[in-house]
Parts: sequence; C-alpha cells; structure tokens
Amino acid sequence: MSNKYLIVGLGNIGSEYAGTRHNIGFRIANALAESVGAAWTTERYGDVARFRLKNKLVTLLKPSTYMNLSGNAVRYWKDKEDIEPSNILILVDDLALPLGAIRIKGSGSDAGHNGLKSIAHMLGTQAYPRLRFGIGNDFARGAQIDFVLGHFSPEQESELKARVDIAVDAVKDFVLAGIGHAMCNFNNK
Repeated sequence: MSNKYLIVGLGNIGSEYAGTRHNIGFRIANALAESVGAAWTTERYGDVARFRLKNKLVTLLKPSTYMNLSGNAVRYWKDKEDIEPSNILILVDDLALPLGAIRIKGSGSDAGHNGLKSIAHMLGTQAYPRLRFGIGNDFARGAQIDFVLGHFSPEQESELKARVDIAVDAVKDFVLAGIGHAMCNFNNK
C-alpha cells in the first residue's frame, strides 16, 4: 500500500464563484490546509498544498480547470505524484444530501455531477473514493444551476463551519486509517 495520497477539492476558480455551494470542495480543502499549516502554491492545473500526516505524504489540490474539466487536473497530479486511484479522495458538493451531511464511498456513479463525470472519464474508472458533502436541494424546478452557483444563507453559514471541520476530520481519517474506517466513522455523522 502506497503512503502517497491525492486529496482534491472540487470547485470553480474566480471571484464570481467564491463561497458558492458548488465550491464546497474548495472550502473543505482550504480548511484542511489551514488545520495542518500547509501553504498553497499555484502550479500546473491548480493550487497545491503538500503536507504529511504521520508517515503519509498528502498532495492537496484545488483544480484551476473549472468543474467540468476537473479530470484533467486529477489525472495530471495522479500521474505526476504516482498515486493509485484508491488513494485519491475527491471532495464534492452533493444536491441529494441534506446540508452538511457527509457520505464517503469508494466508487459510484457521477450522479449527474460534471466534475465527477470528467474525473471518471479521465481516469477511465468510477472506482475512486469521494467524500460527498450535502448542499441541500431547496430550489424550484428548473432552478438547479442558480442554486448550486448561489450562496449559503447566513443561517446555513453558521452551521457550515462545524460540518466542514467534520469533513476535514473525515479526510484525515481516510488518509490515516483507510476508507473503511472513515466510512464507519463519518457516514451519517
């Protein structure tokens, strides 16, 4: 088993997307980097922070490719760092989960998420771990795009910090103890 991990927070770059529901992957990635004191550098296909958790080497990535082309960045960094798909964890927003709910899975469909679709296409498999973070689905029919690209309400923001911190703990558990352990400890938490 390799001791190298790639953690990828999905989102869209640019100030118009900052803080949107679709960018929750970036928010979790930022919180993770902050929790371990890792600094971001701008490199090929995104912002990268590197750190160690015990004897594990972690490359944390926020792709600059925009959501629909996330697979380009994931494949590049997977190959560059020689990381097996089972040691990649994608942090992604999920409309099908209530706000702040966390679901970790070792594989699965893209469920219509363009970022996951791009990653599966570029990796040639759906078998890569992901942490799905619920953003709720309180929108009118036909308003999905406006919802995911919208911002959380002040009340939701006050709840989110604690949920993002739990997601950070889940990522660390994934790296240190494996996906099975992380699923048992954090799914439905």
